[in-house]
Amino acid sequence: MRVLRRTPGARRRRRVRIPRPALLILACLPGLAAVLVLALCANGIGRKATTAVRRPVAARPVAVQHTAARPRIVPRSAWLDALSRHAQPPPRYDDKVVAVFVHHTDSPNGYDCADAPRIIRYLYAGQTGVRDWDDIGYNFLVDRCGTIYEGRAGGVDRAVTGAHTQGFNHRTTGIAAIGTFTSGMAVPRAMTDAIAALAAWKLGLADVDPRAKAHLVSSNNLSRYAAGTTATLPALAGHKDGYMTSCPGAALLARLPEVRERAARLQGR
Repeated sequence: MRVLRRTPGARRRRRVRIPRPALLILACLPGLAAVLVLALCANGIGRKATTAVRRPVAARPVAVQHTAARPRIVPRSAWLDALSRHAQPPPRYDDKVVAVFVHHTDSPNGYDCADAPRIIRYLYAGQTGVRDWDDIGYNFLVDRCGTIYEGRAGGVDRAVTGAHTQGFNHRTTGIAAIGTFTSGMAVPRAMTDAIAALAAWKLGLADVDPRAKAHLVSSNNLSRYAAGTTATLPALAGHKDGYMTSCPGAALLARLPEVRERAARLQGR
């Protein structure tokens, strides 16, 4: 090959080294074809390989779970003494709680809040004695001062299957307001606030909006819905929504829209 000598002041030229196999090919090609091959070789040598730039993949939005703080709950040991307690089978559980049923105990209203444990013990004796139930049916009870009591055994933070709403005891929690709240009766604000806090916490464990609807399957023909029927009920419902009764009384039933809204706010909705 012809070697180019550099002259003073001349621009430095890049030497292109042609691989030996390419030189052999050039020798066998006509003039124009050789020029084309030489150009391709020169362009292909010395260039860095470029990598394809991938566009960032948009992150999937993270689902926000709406939970509420657990309110203070007085354990059942505060109202159930050794003389009143009787043997019972192990608790039954569901996978989660998707609805709450509100009840009233249909007992006198003019009690002192310090007497609430005695009243609950009396309710327990009636349900396990006269009715021959294995335990008190309500999962929780709330007195007029807003104190929340653990009712049915099994653990307050678990989805304990209750015995409070005929046909709809599965995947629900029963909250009983201690007293009678028929039309014209006053419903203490402390009581409704406590019900809202308890419902917000229990429903929040399954990220259920207290203002939403729940789809529940009836397990008993004695409910408002035949066994096997899927009923669409409020996630925070009154006893009468699932059973033929006036419970929890017209006065307390009228307060449930307010209780739902407060529970939703406590969940951060």
